[in-house]
Amino acid sequence: MKGVKIVLLLVLITVMGVGVALAAQHEASVDKGKALFNDSKLGTSGKTCNACHADGKGMEKAGTKADLANTINMCITKLLKGKALDAKSVEMQSLVLYIKSIGEKKPAAKPAAGGYR
Repeated sequence: MKGVKIVLLLVLITVMGVGVALAAQHEASVDKGKALFNDSKLGTSGKTCNACHADGKGMEKAGTKADLANTINMCITKLLKGKALDAKSVEMQSLVLYIKSIGEKKPAAKPAAGGYR
């Protein structure tokens, strides 16, 4: 009987772990957005968002745009020759999170000249 309980407990833990992993696939994240930003499968042109915006350079203020999802879709449809993403999709939400994160990155502080030795 004890062995059956242990097996059932292991099965329950495994099922819960799989459920958590599947749920994570359906949540927006900065990491997913960065992966999409570098994925040529967003369109048919063979290009990525990163081709025009290398490492997000020049996009530091883009995350403040109220219509960021529309701007992203314009780039996807016009430049990448892809299909527009649903604004509520995990993919769009992830791209928005990633682009907003670019603006949040602050340059490292430089040490003051003649600092302590």
